[in-house]
Amino acid sequence: MAIFTFRKTLKDTEMKSFSSLAFIIPVFLLLPLTASCQADTGTEPAAIPVHPRILLGAGGESAISHNIESDKTWSTIHQFIINESGKMLTKAPVERVLIGRRLLDKSREALKRIFYLSYSYRMTGDIRYLTRAKTELNAISAFSDWNPSHFLDVAEMTMAAAIGYDWLHASLDETTKSNVKTAIIEKGLRQSLDVKYNSWLKATHNWNQVCNAGMTYGALAVYEDEPVMAQEIIDRALTSILLPMKDYEPDGAYPEGYGYWGYGTSFNVMFLSAVELVFGKEAVPGLSEGFLATAGYLENMTGPNGNSFNYSDAGQGGSMQPAMFWFANRLGDPSLLWSEKFHIETKNPPNDRLLPAAMIWGAGLTMDKVTAPPYLIWSGQGKNPVAMMRSSWTDRDAVYLALKAGSPSVNHGHMDVGSFIMESGGVRWAMDFGMQDYNSLEQAGVNLWGMAQNSQRWQVFRYNNYVHNTLTVNNQLQQVKGSSRIDGVSAGTLMLNAKTDLTSLYEGSLKKAQRGVAIVDGRYVEVMDEVETMNEASTIRWTMLTPAEVTITGSNTAVLSKNGKKLTLLVKAPAVLTMKTWSTEPSNSWDAKNPGTILVGFEAAVPANSKAVLKVLLLPEGVSENSGVSSKTLAEW
Repeated sequence: MAIFTFRKTLKDTEMKSFSSLAFIIPVFLLLPLTASCQADTGTEPAAIPVHPRILLGAGGESAISHNIESDKTWSTIHQFIINESGKMLTKAPVERVLIGRRLLDKSREALKRIFYLSYSYRMTGDIRYLTRAKTELNAISAFSDWNPSHFLDVAEMTMAAAIGYDWLHASLDETTKSNVKTAIIEKGLRQSLDVKYNSWLKATHNWNQVCNAGMTYGALAVYEDEPVMAQEIIDRALTSILLPMKDYEPDGAYPEGYGYWGYGTSFNVMFLSAVELVFGKEAVPGLSEGFLATAGYLENMTGPNGNSFNYSDAGQGGSMQPAMFWFANRLGDPSLLWSEKFHIETKNPPNDRLLPAAMIWGAGLTMDKVTAPPYLIWSGQGKNPVAMMRSSWTDRDAVYLALKAGSPSVNHGHMDVGSFIMESGGVRWAMDFGMQDYNSLEQAGVNLWGMAQNSQRWQVFRYNNYVHNTLTVNNQLQQVKGSSRIDGVSAGTLMLNAKTDLTSLYEGSLKKAQRGVAIVDGRYVEVMDEVETMNEASTIRWTMLTPAEVTITGSNTAVLSKNGKKLTLLVKAPAVLTMKTWSTEPSNSWDAKNPGTILVGFEAAVPANSKAVLKVLLLPEGVSENSGVSSKTLAEW
């Protein structure tokens, strides 16, 4: 089996995308255009369609209705949105209440409510949804400001107001129109032109994607009233958003991990979809192979039971990602929706504020035709390279293994380089805590965002290498400036594997540190480390975080028990070692509690100027080592 490489030519992609989005293009071409104003300076404003023009033009509802009528999955999602909109009818309007320094919670709630209610009104014509949407629009428009000091708050609030203003424009009274339009311009767009608040324009992370998308939606909504400013903001976004889009190169691995993929990439796609509908595909930045390949990354980041590979600042849970429908449509590849379909069928649609966009992007996609991906391993380089592999896509008890390389210095990074997660039998035996709530740390006075070697960030229990499934040498932290790649992968059916060189992460402590992880014979996992010490003896600590109960059963074995199932951890190493467990109860008052978890592993004493191979087998109950594929060194993999 060949290693899967997600590559399509842009020419092929563009042809497929025109075909798959055919329901939008004729509507756009037939829409009457408003007269545009000639600016004295700057870019000439463009001719632009009348409202509604953001994401879903007039008449676009018919394609969605067809999907709902012909496909049970789409009917389920649609009905979920309608039901959630019904629950909103009796709630108090969103209020301007900050949590710490953020209004973001309220901005997101506003976006969800207005997007859902606007969708429900357009799809059903039920006046209750329009009336409630108007209440929410007037409420947020009356806020004193949208908290520009934390500009994500402004971005999402502006997007909320823009969608409601645009989608409901023909049905809004003049007072509401005036209130919302003024708020978009004064509390949103003009704030983005202030240098005190727009440093995100030069960022390469999710802030750039979210803020540029929000401002572009605001600009599109009020374009005819402020054409010069609106065009300036859109042109600015078309250039600025290229910065984070480059971070998907070369293979689609998103540096910030699963959770922030769902944030940054979703808003990036919201931006692309809106601009393309209004100005045409030729107006948007060229979509690189790396950006398009990120759909494969996200799909493989999901384990057999729907939980994510949650390295860095991410939670373990997984959910349907609306942006995946845009990628599947754009690339003409329904298999990209394998995990999304599973989430819908087993967990119901997510209460995602962008869920109505999935109904738009999914028009023309039949979920019954979604088949399992044809490959079992995926790897990608970049700022945080990763490799993910599994024994099967269709077996929920399959073995799933994922390895993280990269650097702690990446935005939202942890000292988790070389860390892995592992599942089998429906149990995540090797896990990751992921993030701690930012506000809880900030309110305790923790300097969470410093990324230097001695920053307080690395004192947070969940963020340093002591609690990740990697190595700790002489009780030292990994080097923030260190970085590693995925140095090799193999898709051989007897030994799916990936390797990385961790030496730079242990600079000053080890001459060499390499790690390889493998699924052997489709039945168990092998983790192999090769280390070489310097002029002093070293203590190598090997840890694995687990939610299981652990019993040390021998000088080189431990048995893990969870949900009536067992896993044996077997260490095969010539070094002198001591099997151990470590508590996950943190010592700092500001650290989050970690009930029901424990660290298991060993400490190995390695003499000065010597080499050692540390091999660990993770054997599900009833599974034994296949000596026929055993190897002595990583070079033999």
